[in-house]
Parts: sequence; C-alpha cells; structure tokens
Amino acid sequence: MKPVIVVHGGAGAILQKYAEGYRSGVKRAALRGYDILRQGGDAITAVEEAVVVLEDDPHFNAGHGSVLNEEGEVEMDAIIMDGKDLSSGAVSAVRCIANPIKLARLVMEKTDHMLLTGNGAALFAKSQGIPEIPGEKLISERSRERWKKNLLSSSTQKGFGTVGAVAVDSQGNVASATSTGGITNKMVGRVGDTACIGSGGYADNNSGAVSTTGHGESIMKVTLARLILHYMEQGMSVEEAADAGLNYMKTRVDDSGGVIVVNSAGEWTAKFSTNQMSWAAIKDDNLNCGIYLGENEIIPISENL
Repeated sequence: MKPVIVVHGGAGAILQKYAEGYRSGVKRAALRGYDILRQGGDAITAVEEAVVVLEDDPHFNAGHGSVLNEEGEVEMDAIIMDGKDLSSGAVSAVRCIANPIKLARLVMEKTDHMLLTGNGAALFAKSQGIPEIPGEKLISERSRERWKKNLLSSSTQKGFGTVGAVAVDSQGNVASATSTGGITNKMVGRVGDTACIGSGGYADNNSGAVSTTGHGESIMKVTLARLILHYMEQGMSVEEAADAGLNYMKTRVDDSGGVIVVNSAGEWTAKFSTNQMSWAAIKDDNLNCGIYLGENEIIPISENL
C-alpha cells in the first residue's frame, strides 16, 4: 500500500506574522517523514524524524522552541508508539535534551519501562550517549517574552501548542509521536497529556494512530487519543471519530484542541476546535497543508522534493 504521513504543529492561536513559519515547518516535517516512508522505511522512524524537524524549529513549542516553566526553565515531554505491537516509550519533565522524541524511542527500545521522568530520564540519556546541552540553548526569544509577560500578569496561559506525527507505512503498520514544552509558566515538574499513553498519543494497527494537541489537563480527563480510536473501532470513519472526540471534550470539560489521525488503510484527517492548528499531510504524492479552519492547500510533492 501507499504510505501516508500527517503532522501537526500545535492547536491554538497563531499570529499572522508567524503563520508562514508554521506552514513551512509542518511541510518540511511531513516531507522528512514521507521521504523515509517512500524509501521503504517504517512508520515509527518516519514519525520520529518528522517530530525531530519540529523540535529543531523555534516556531514550535517543543525542543528548541519550548515554553518556560515558572522558574524560566525548559521542561519537555514526549511519547512515541508503534502500532504493530503496542510498544511505547515516553519521557517527561526532561531538560537539556535537544530532541526528547529520540530519548522516548530509546526508552521504548532499550528498557523494560514505558515512561522515564526528570533525573531518571537524564541518567538514562547519558547512558545512551545522548549529549546534554545548556538549557539556554533551548530557549527562544519568543518563549522568554511570553514568560516575562505571564510573570507580570500572574497568570498561566494554556500553552502554545504541541507537535506530533502519525503515519502508516507500506506494510500497513501505524505509529504515533508527540512532543511538547508544555504550558507557559507551568509549575516545576508539571507533566501534561503528551507523555501519557492514550492521551497525548496512541497507535494500534487494529484501529489507527492519533496525536493530540491542546490543554493537557483537559485531554487527560477524556484520554482523547484512545477515545478517538475507540470511536473508530465502533465503525466511525477517521473524520467522524476525530470530530466526536473533540466534541466530547468540549461538552464534558469545556475545552478545545486538535488531533491528527490515520488508519492502516491510509485514511487520514487533521481536525481542530481551536481557531488555528498548523498541519500537513502527504498521500498519493500530494502534500496537503493548512492552518485556518477550512484551509487545505494541495501541492504536488514534486514541487517540494
């Protein structure tokens, strides 16, 4: 079958002056992942590498663009999951790591655990040869400005997005990956939905793969990723299930978010109930992307490769 990849750069308000940067970033991430798939690579590697692109781009709230906690420091969460055998790895509250998604995959493949946090995750990273970088290198000027603004207002904003990817490879295997810096001015040690299996992401060949974005506490309350796959298992299409999951979260806990979904047949969707969500998808040699509700730009990938 033909492979498919879908990526998102986070749901929430995107200022017009940053829109092109977000759009360019998700396109590059989708192309990176699709290039792996079109060469016969597996879905798990495709989603990992797509997320690495977004972690390295300061436009996004992950890796180098992560928002800051109340102490002005970066703490990041990430998860990756393979739908073939339900194996998964996650890290939470990690610091001084350029690409938390790579560490999450090592947790999945090199340990008997599924989630490592804080100092334990740092010790494991060191044992695996992952270099530690100065925390300041992960802080963008934009994140610093947000942090200072929130200090003056004594409020906690609902974050500025998350990044994620879902894919199905030529063998019909699905995978999901999600990474985030969390919410601006969060308490030290706060962990949101991203690192929690079934909330920030889930992948199962029997149903599909989901990556979520939005207010983590609300997503966790409804275990949004797994909820959407449950709806698909009940016979809903990927679009119907995504809408149903977001509608349930709005009705039950009065909050909004976004999701990307793919199933093993290659059907996909990108849905959000916020004002914007940057996303891109590639299927049948066409790249689809958008930010605003109803937007779906279609570009032949030959123009991008």
